[in-house]
Amino acid sequence: MGKGNRDDMLSNLPDDILVNILDRLDVTYAVRTSILSRRWSRLSTKLSRLTISILDFLPRNGPIFEIDEVVRSNAAVVEATTSILAHRDSTRKTIHLLSMTFFLKDSDHISIGHAVAKTMATRKVEMAEFNIMTERDATQCDDDNLASYGKKFILFFDAFPDAFGGLTRLHLENLRFGESDITNVLIVCKRLKDLRLMNCDSGETTTLQVDHSQLSDLAIGDCLFAELLLNSVPKLTRLAFEGWISFHYPLSVGDAPLLEAVKLNNVALSWHKMVELSKFLCGTSVRDLKLGFKCEKIWVQPECLTKSLASVFRQLRFVNLDEIPEGYDLTWTLFILKAAPLLKELYITVYSYLELPLFFQRHAATIRPLPVQVSSIMQL
Repeated sequence: MGKGNRDDMLSNLPDDILVNILDRLDVTYAVRTSILSRRWSRLSTKLSRLTISILDFLPRNGPIFEIDEVVRSNAAVVEATTSILAHRDSTRKTIHLLSMTFFLKDSDHISIGHAVAKTMATRKVEMAEFNIMTERDATQCDDDNLASYGKKFILFFDAFPDAFGGLTRLHLENLRFGESDITNVLIVCKRLKDLRLMNCDSGETTTLQVDHSQLSDLAIGDCLFAELLLNSVPKLTRLAFEGWISFHYPLSVGDAPLLEAVKLNNVALSWHKMVELSKFLCGTSVRDLKLGFKCEKIWVQPECLTKSLASVFRQLRFVNLDEIPEGYDLTWTLFILKAAPLLKELYITVYSYLELPLFFQRHAATIRPLPVQVSSIMQL
């Protein structure tokens, strides 16, 4: 501060620059600046990036799923959401990012849905995210919990089609869907670019069929489906499929010409079918491939290279074989080097015993651990 000048240099900056600075802070800190002065109070209503997360309201130390903290923190998210969206500057109609992380609990999510739906009806929102959590995590959820959370989510979804219709990212966990529920979600969420389902299911005989014109990033983890069928996803570039329990071939790809990064990770059980890479790589542009094994039984093996198969693997640039069973490392190294002439990097980790994920503990047969772990990386 200069002598006789009561203003600091920060306050002398133009409003647009100050708003840009505030947009880079957690919204809880940015809003607190409104108490500094009338000018700062107006600035907080002009924020264009609104990230409101229950994780910012939970205690820094201690269990995050303690019931009293969940109730208090979820209520804080509701209050912050309704207050911030209600007091936005009416001259600034565009919101570049609206990201909400909250628990699916009581009527809190209904209040959030009302506020977000009203905002989307009156303003342009470029990117909108729902990260919907459950008060019980995956290790605590039984079948009744999954069914209860699933019904609660569908009631929430049906009540606010406008809010869900404006989403570009949707992250869900610990839900049991009806047979057509996920299909309906994809139909309503026309702008969706990123979908993540963790510990969700709709029955072990159900095929999850995905048709979406805008979806670019899909992650399915520890979900109970008979098969994941990517019918038509013309903009899909990234796929992560981890922890399937299927008795059938787990993954089929139809129209996914831009798919370039694939991550498959599974603990192989006695009933798992062998995966043939050529079946789903055919017709894609996969350049980055990661296969995770975690056990002695391998669920995918090198194929006999014919001319037609060779073309399938020619796009590969980066291959990561994580926790591959002992004895397969040399076989896979030779196969990848032969199949992928444009390969830049090959990373291999040889398997050592790790505890099975919870998802498989209820289903897995006894798996004998291997005693050693060796990592190697080849720059090509």
